[in-house]
Amino acid sequence: MSSRKHADQSGATPKRKAGLSVQSTLLIMLLVVSLLSSVVVGLIGYVNGSDSLRDAAFDRLVGVRDSRAREITSLFESVKNAVLLESRSADAIEATTQFTAAFAELADKEISEEDQNAIKSYFSGPFADRIAKEVGHSVDTSSFMPSSAAESYLQLHYTIPFEDFSKSIETVDAGDGSTWSEVHSRFHEQFRRVTELLNLEDLLLVDTQGNVIYSAYKGIDLGTNLLTGPYALGNLATAYRKTMGANLLDSIQFTDFGDYPPSVDKPAAWAVSPVGSDGQAVGAIAVELPIDSINSVMTGDFEWSAKGLGQTGETYLVGEDRYMRSSSREAIENPQEFVKLAVKAGLDAETASRIAETGDTLLEQRVDTSAVNQAFAGDKGTVVGPNYLGIDSMAAFSPLKVEGLNWVIVAEIGSSEAFAPVQTFNKNLFFSTAALIVFVSLLSLLLAQIIVRPLKRLKVAAGKIAAGEEGVLVDAGRSDELADVGAAFNDMSKALQVKATLLDDQIAENERLLLTLMPQQVAKRFRDGDQNIVEDHQEVSVIYAEIMGFDAYSRNLSSDAALDKLNEILKNFDEAADRHGVERVRTTRDGYLACCGLTVPRVDNARRIVEFAIELQQILDRFGRQLGTPLSLRAGIDNGMVSSGLIGRTKLVYDLWGDAVSLALRLRQNSRDPGILLTQNVKNQLPVGHPTTPSGVIETGGSVQQVWRIDLSSSDG
Repeated sequence: MSSRKHADQSGATPKRKAGLSVQSTLLIMLLVVSLLSSVVVGLIGYVNGSDSLRDAAFDRLVGVRDSRAREITSLFESVKNAVLLESRSADAIEATTQFTAAFAELADKEISEEDQNAIKSYFSGPFADRIAKEVGHSVDTSSFMPSSAAESYLQLHYTIPFEDFSKSIETVDAGDGSTWSEVHSRFHEQFRRVTELLNLEDLLLVDTQGNVIYSAYKGIDLGTNLLTGPYALGNLATAYRKTMGANLLDSIQFTDFGDYPPSVDKPAAWAVSPVGSDGQAVGAIAVELPIDSINSVMTGDFEWSAKGLGQTGETYLVGEDRYMRSSSREAIENPQEFVKLAVKAGLDAETASRIAETGDTLLEQRVDTSAVNQAFAGDKGTVVGPNYLGIDSMAAFSPLKVEGLNWVIVAEIGSSEAFAPVQTFNKNLFFSTAALIVFVSLLSLLLAQIIVRPLKRLKVAAGKIAAGEEGVLVDAGRSDELADVGAAFNDMSKALQVKATLLDDQIAENERLLLTLMPQQVAKRFRDGDQNIVEDHQEVSVIYAEIMGFDAYSRNLSSDAALDKLNEILKNFDEAADRHGVERVRTTRDGYLACCGLTVPRVDNARRIVEFAIELQQILDRFGRQLGTPLSLRAGIDNGMVSSGLIGRTKLVYDLWGDAVSLALRLRQNSRDPGILLTQNVKNQLPVGHPTTPSGVIETGGSVQQVWRIDLSSSDG
């Protein structure tokens, strides 16, 4: 019986809760509507004002972003043109040729023990100190020491004597009388002028063997070999190999920023081009890209406010690794605040302090924001959200493809600064909305008095329907709208009766489906709310069967066709089970579990289960002949105590378990050949006339039990 009928028969009437009168409800409704209307008007004004201000701010950011992108592109184009022009000049070709020859002469130079000690002292002293200051800890610099006589000689005369790069680039001739110094005195001024005009970090000449035969600033890379030296895995060496391997004189290779120890552990990016003419390269020219020029462009010469970015705006570049390729405004203007915000945003304190000390975020500050990720996805647009310091900002972003480098450019400004004018607008809007609400509240009070009269009549009619009265006619006055409400009440009563009938039918269908999944007594306990349903049964015969040969047959069938044939076979199995008084427990593609004597005790359950198994083989023989493929049964049968019950909470499964089930499964699994295998317990209960043959033994419970096989040929006969 459905729960609906139980409720009807109980006759209990729910206790009515105290509530507002119709007049009060209507008055509140009118007040809420008027209030919401006023709020909506205010929100529309707020949204429109905010959108206008946001659009204006985004337009400014987009303009700044595009302007900076053009400047960066122009800067790289200038470097590219200068390098290509220089690489094809007669002076560069002659200088590369002569530096190559002069460098080769230095290969035979003998370095005295005193000079070797001076080199060691430099790398373990001043150079190591400079590196340690940059990275914040001591570094073993022995791997950077010169490995050849030419490298040692050049660094001894042009690198070690100078405390900083600004003095080394001013030196024209070390006065050592070498051919290399003579060549240097003739060509250095030209390369120095190019380096300083383009604001380059360095300019190198490299011969065809990978030797750095000239450096404008005379760092510790002077004389090293890019193919075999300590920098062979760096971005400069990679660009050099690509450049020389391409063998195209008018080509140029740009690299992204990467660690470069000769720059005192500051990141370096390079542009490399072959030097030569008539299709023959005599070497390569490599320029270290100007970090200061890039920062000058992105910061607007460090005049953010004057360049339209207010008090919190900035533009910056980000590489594929999500690290900055330019400086952060906050790190330069407010280093202490930067440390606090950066650490809060996830940057380690040591790195944040180093950035605050140097003001340099290149390859130090990670930027993994929505704007950057969208730009790397190929999008170009605007977004509002947290920036790399966790500050809510408005950002304009865009991919920036410059000379093969995959960067993005972001222009952003703090949301609080961009939306400051909205606050004044909101204050004025609040006072005007409050005045409107007072006026509408008085008007709502008057309207509620007028409308509530016919509603009271409607309330009485609704009470009759709620009490279960049928055929109630609702007369709510002359108002067409209220008359429609009365008609709706009548339709609702009819619809409820139809739905109740459908509900009873559905309950009956659910009952039928439930009985297909579990025995009737188990289903009854389940409906009564029993949570743990389990029963123990004595002397139950269990069969665990498997169809052999069907998988091979179904390989050439579609899934629908294979399932249709399998279901037809299993339908015959179930019909045979009903004839023999056998209860099916569950069926899967891999197995058929059934028992006899479970819910209906039977003294001959062993005989019934064996005869059922024999009929299953006969069914398979019949289907095999129809399908043109051999089908056979592999089954294990045991007799003993089992348990049955419902397993699971949200998804219930009726299942059978116990020693008899396990042993039946083992008999089936242990046999590779088709056949019906019985334990000694089952054979002992069979009447005379069932031919069996021994089929080995099986160990169970610490004892050994004989296994028997049904002689199907005799059974058929």
